[in-house]
Amino acid sequence: MDFDPTEDQKMMVEAVARLSADALAPILAREPASQPLSKAVMAEIYGHLAGFGLTAMRLPVELGGSGMSMVDYGLMIGELPPAVALSLVSHDGSTVRMATGAPEDLRQRHLNELIAGRKIICTATSEPEAGSNSNAIRTRVTFDGETARISGRKMWITNASVADLFIVTCTSGTDAAGKPLNHRMLVERDRPGVTVTEIPLTGLRQGHLSEVNFEDVVVPADHAIGEPGDAGKLMTLVWNGNRPLLGLIALGIARRALALAQEHCATRRQFGRPLAAMQLVQQDLSEIEMLIESARLTCLSALHAMDMGRRANGASAMAKRLATGNAVRAIDLAMQLHGALGITEEMGLEQMWRDARIFQVPDGTMGILSLIHGREMTGMAAF
Repeated sequence: MDFDPTEDQKMMVEAVARLSADALAPILAREPASQPLSKAVMAEIYGHLAGFGLTAMRLPVELGGSGMSMVDYGLMIGELPPAVALSLVSHDGSTVRMATGAPEDLRQRHLNELIAGRKIICTATSEPEAGSNSNAIRTRVTFDGETARISGRKMWITNASVADLFIVTCTSGTDAAGKPLNHRMLVERDRPGVTVTEIPLTGLRQGHLSEVNFEDVVVPADHAIGEPGDAGKLMTLVWNGNRPLLGLIALGIARRALALAQEHCATRRQFGRPLAAMQLVQQDLSEIEMLIESARLTCLSALHAMDMGRRANGASAMAKRLATGNAVRAIDLAMQLHGALGITEEMGLEQMWRDARIFQVPDGTMGILSLIHGREMTGMAAF
């Protein structure tokens, strides 16, 4: 097992880091820090991402995507600003969901636009009463000849307010065995009856998390993607990739907090010597790096399992839970090492903590991730 990145991987990571520093960070800096980025700004950002081939990293080359390994994806994702990275993971995963099972005319109409970053797509699954339990979906779809009607309410939808397309998880009832018949329906944002409301968050305030209402939205029946009942299986496959990716984004934030803490402790003097020369300070710095590095390797291990075609449900859940928890703890320690500066807006550490904390929720909360991992370990479902 080789833990050293290849020269190609080093070059890719360095390129994404330069993209973030030279192009993306200035865009974010000129916009209000406490407001979601506008559609026009996101279009500008996605133009940069597309130029680096980042908008469809999981999509196979034969469909126009990058066909990138999950490990390569993971090495790069933490270099992006966190709000941009979360948006990209949603867009990329939703592009895969759309391409997998979509009728050819839908692919022809939308896929190239998604890859080029001229359109943004999201997945609308979670509801007020249905989060990780996709069998509790209540958004209804009814088919009538060549049309379908969709009605329901979705919550916590990443990218919804800037998306051009939604993949809506909805149900038409149950099959003969009583199992929910969930469908994936492609809905254009400009369809009558679609309304989107931003949800204010404690962190990632330049990002986009929204409530979406579908009020008797009419779409062609051929906007159904895949087969009835396959929504849950495909959702799980994409979630398995998303979870360690989100963990690595959170760890990228923690890594920046560690850099600030190291610089501060090297230059700040107390009792006649640098903070970095004190035993308990060195212990905290060691703890921060240990939290980051152990979780990073766990995330990369889960992504490697996916690249090898192995079942990764438990490894993916464990990776996200460990990484997001460690990231929050690492940033908290960095804040403490800064003393009073750590709780000021000036240093930006409090924003890093708030941003990292958000990642404990998308694609599985800490509790549900524990149960997924436990199910894989024992072979028995606790839910």
